Amino acid sequence: MQQHKRHTPQALPQTGKLRWSQLEPFMPISRETWRRLSIEGKAPPPIRFSIRCTMWDAAEVHRWLSDPMGYTPTHAQS
Repeated sequence: MQQHKRHTPQALPQTGKLRWSQLEPFMPISRETWRRLSIEGKAPPPIRFSIRCTMWDAAEVHRWLSDPMGYTPTHAQS
């Protein structure tokens, strides 16, 4: 039986939108902690495309990763 291995990218894309599965290998925190920080405005806000599709702006994620304690959103969540 053939096993499928998940490909882990070497770098997080700088632009575009990212799903949690793309962020997870680079995150020092759990998905639930990330969700809580987003709600509190301490991490980039999620972009909801549908009930089952949530993404984050890559540039905002990079801003957060460079300074998690000092992060402030660049624009209000819509």
